[in-house]
Amino acid sequence: MIEPWPTLESKTLGDFRVFRVRQDSKRSPRTGQTHNFFVLECPGWVNIIALTPHRDIILVEQYRHGVQTVELEVPGGVMDADDESPIETAVRELREETGFEGENAVVIGRVAPNPAIQNNIAGTVLIENCVRRHEVEFDHTEDVVTRIEKVDALPLLVASGRIRHSLSIAAFYHFDLWLRGLAPNAPRH
Repeated sequence: MIEPWPTLESKTLGDFRVFRVRQDSKRSPRTGQTHNFFVLECPGWVNIIALTPHRDIILVEQYRHGVQTVELEVPGGVMDADDESPIETAVRELREETGFEGENAVVIGRVAPNPAIQNNIAGTVLIENCVRRHEVEFDHTEDVVTRIEKVDALPLLVASGRIRHSLSIAAFYHFDLWLRGLAPNAPRH
């Protein structure tokens, strides 16, 4: 049986606005040896599967500095410290990024984006019957274009490399599980 590694010491090495870097000194329960590990302390994240009344999906295009390309992905964002739930974050982010609002918001899945080095969880929130009701409210670092696609087009968009954001692809999988009645809060068929 694998046991947790006891933490002997933990210290913050840097704070970079969207994440902090922490160094943990831990002891292997198997060998007794001490090793240092580096952890990115990241806030929670929310991905949004937003469906129109016609069951089309709302996507966004934006420039991503890490890969230096324009990416097509689901709307989403960082959970603020005062957000009480992923649903609260999802409703706010969808409205700010796209101007859309909907109903029946539910969490349909959660993933650990990179548990080897990150401490955060990303939730997928489904919002149905989304209609544009507001002007967009971009952050000063956002430049986003809203795209509406057929849900049936998602597999080809992923297979072709047009959608390659890993958290968006995980959100699509949670949506597929929801459609099959296998995800949390899924309708039972």
